[in-house]
Amino acid sequence: MTVDVYAKDCPSRRVLDRIGDTWSVLVLLTLTDGPRRYSELQTKISDISPKMLTQTLRGLERDGLVTRTVYPVVPPRVEYELTRLGLSLHDLLESLQSWAETNSDDVLAAQAAYDRRAQSGVAGQRNDR
Repeated sequence: MTVDVYAKDCPSRRVLDRIGDTWSVLVLLTLTDGPRRYSELQTKISDISPKMLTQTLRGLERDGLVTRTVYPVVPPRVEYELTRLGLSLHDLLESLQSWAETNSDDVLAAQAAYDRRAQSGVAGQRNDR
């Protein structure tokens, strides 16, 4: 099978869907420092709902990016950790995080400029190349 991320049914597109998802990126970035408990992930990613965090963790586990370890203690202790495959994304995700943090002001300025043009009826025009 030829791998082509632009092909509708290519598995590589589903991989991009997973690792390009906001919650997945934040969970993977949080886990780069080592294993975390569910509550630690929820604290770090403050605006993620419990349902979304659970769905994201299950998806990442299914894709082989995260492992879930249940310790036989009372109360039960569960930790999530990046797999070797998940760790291979570290540099890419760290670069993405750095780019977002470095360029967020420029993106906000571009959005404001677009919104001003939209209000004046010329949103599709670009003069800032």
